[in-house]
Amino acid sequence: LLFGIVFALIARTLFIFLGVALINSFAWIFYVFGAILLITAGHLLKPNSHDQDEADNIAIRVARKFLRTSEHYDGDKLFTVENGKRVLTPMLLVMAAIGGTDVLFALDSIPAIFGLTQNAYVVFTATAFSLMGLRQLFFLLDGLLDLLIYLSYGLAAILAFIGVKLVLHALHENTLPFINGGHHVEVFEITTGLSLGVIIGVLAATIVASLVSPAGKAQTAINNARRHAESYLDLEYTADPAERERIYTNLLTEQQAIEAMDKKYRDKVKDVDAIREKVREAHRRHDEYLRTAG
Repeated sequence: LLFGIVFALIARTLFIFLGVALINSFAWIFYVFGAILLITAGHLLKPNSHDQDEADNIAIRVARKFLRTSEHYDGDKLFTVENGKRVLTPMLLVMAAIGGTDVLFALDSIPAIFGLTQNAYVVFTATAFSLMGLRQLFFLLDGLLDLLIYLSYGLAAILAFIGVKLVLHALHENTLPFINGGHHVEVFEITTGLSLGVIIGVLAATIVASLVSPAGKAQTAINNARRHAESYLDLEYTADPAERERIYTNLLTEQQAIEAMDKKYRDKVKDVDAIREKVREAHRRHDEYLRTAG
């Protein structure tokens, strides 16, 4: 995680300086930034988007092609000895996947922040502080993201809004000869205050809709069941019989709540089949424990 944050900070700093140079040299670059955000917004609305997997696969394929790597980890080491030769471990591939993913998403995030301000200092400090806080917030956000089932729709709306703002700004600063003869176009420009209001409003609506909707409640209940099942199966977490029985009781309670929900909401939950298998495994372990204890 630390490597990912450091790499992201370096990569995004380069993107920021490149963006500032392009903005200062070419007013039409706002058309490009706006188009990138509008395309990304449309992609977020498509089901089963695999941007992250694609970025991971490309980065891993490139690393495997040009670097000699082993098939097995050696702790957290980057190098190991295999058949008498010094080779790189798959830990490097993990770092390559992290780097490739961040470069892909930087193509969206950097134009988005330029849609709010063109001050390079503000852009850099906002990016740096957000990344520095990511390490402390990672595990909290990792759990919350599963609950926000409508987050992709909210992000799509925000990216589309900023994309439109950039296009309007490009029209206002237009220098392209085939648009209005190279003169600026009188259009409504969205202010920074209005932009922040829209972003906060969309995020708030997304969070509320995710948490209070039947589908959101189903996601929460199933995530709780998964957490209890994993805790019960993890003997390193606790081997105390009383504690394990308490966890199993909580699992049964969550399962009863899930069964009472509408099936169409249960089946829409992310990774529902894998979660069901973990719950079944917890039941099998509990039955084995009762037979052994008896």
